[in-house]
Amino acid sequence: MKFKGRVWVVGDNINTDLILPNKAFYLTHEEQAQYVFHANRPGWAQSVRAGDILIGGRNFGMGSSRAAARSLKNLGLACLVAESLNGLFMRNCVNFAFPAVECTGVHAAFNEGEEATVNFETAEVNNTARSITLQGRPMPEQLMALVRAGGIYPLLEQEGLIAPKT
Repeated sequence: MKFKGRVWVVGDNINTDLILPNKAFYLTHEEQAQYVFHANRPGWAQSVRAGDILIGGRNFGMGSSRAAARSLKNLGLACLVAESLNGLFMRNCVNFAFPAVECTGVHAAFNEGEEATVNFETAEVNNTARSITLQGRPMPEQLMALVRAGGIYPLLEQEGLIAPKT
């Protein structure tokens, strides 16, 4: 999986409550996506284009176990690259097949609006405008298989372990 897109940059300690706020919690998944970062960047979700890439700082996705990764995916973001990811949030990224990569130095390597290329398989991240190439931490193969399968539920359906969605 390779992605190329416009970059949006957020800082450290982004809480899942900012990604999926309380007021959107009981809306449909598609409606929830329109409230991503509503508290700290009103209107941001309406500016995101399909294929854009989110760059985060340290401890991205801290907080509750909300399905915030699903909202980022439903918003149309191609992937997330952050200095570090909260463990529970990272697992939700895998479960919802939202590609996420940890990559030291990525926050300083990009300004909002620049273009990134991300090779999710190798965790290589490039800012071609500034000739910066970073090596992130590749995801273990077992988790990569879940992402490739479309997430935990599609994989369990494919293996006959749960009934297909109707």
